[in-house]
Amino acid sequence: MALLIAFSVGAAQAQPRDQEAQAINVVNLSASGFLEVAQDWLTVRLSTSREGDDAASVQTQLRIALDSAMALARTAVAPNQQLQARSGAFGVYPRYDKNGKISGWQGNAELVLEGRDFARISNTAGKIQTLTIADMHFSLSRETQQKLETDVQALAIDRFKRRAKEVAKGFGFSDFQLREIGISSADEGGNTPMRAMAMEAKSFGSGSKGVAVEPGISRVSVNVSGTVGLK
Repeated sequence: MALLIAFSVGAAQAQPRDQEAQAINVVNLSASGFLEVAQDWLTVRLSTSREGDDAASVQTQLRIALDSAMALARTAVAPNQQLQARSGAFGVYPRYDKNGKISGWQGNAELVLEGRDFARISNTAGKIQTLTIADMHFSLSRETQQKLETDVQALAIDRFKRRAKEVAKGFGFSDFQLREIGISSADEGGNTPMRAMAMEAKSFGSGSKGVAVEPGISRVSVNVSGTVGLK
């Protein structure tokens, strides 16, 4: 223990004085920026479930239901990300009795419709009879998300630099030098109301012409924080 303490003290004494000088006139700053845009991407998940005594039979029933839904969805698929259709989760699982023995089988299948054409997606979902709507929500498309993050990041960085200049001027310095910088981003979207509407839409029958949908607003925010040296 004595050797460790002696070494630590020696190391502290050996530090050059210019390192202590560098720690002087250093301030911590943070700045943020955000932009709000209308959500331009709709995702609708349709599903169905089946039960039976035989796993193969349950799987066949699910496959028939999914194939029928997919066939209808393919007729509505549109280019340029207007409407895309893909299969979702698909699985068959055993059901056990109180003695731990298999008493039957159950399974579920999903179809996902997504894209930019909200009316086309809604109408297609309403026409599918073998699956029901389990969930729907709005979000930002990948292209919009990336562009928005780039724009907001530039805004946040500009605000950080302006604040650093203001702080330097306030303390009587002419400029500043960046030392450490951290950047974080967040996407705040409101999807809960749409999920609630989707649950109500389960009761829609084959005569439904579609589900009423209304996009919300997403806010993308970027925070820039770090330390600057005043000079």
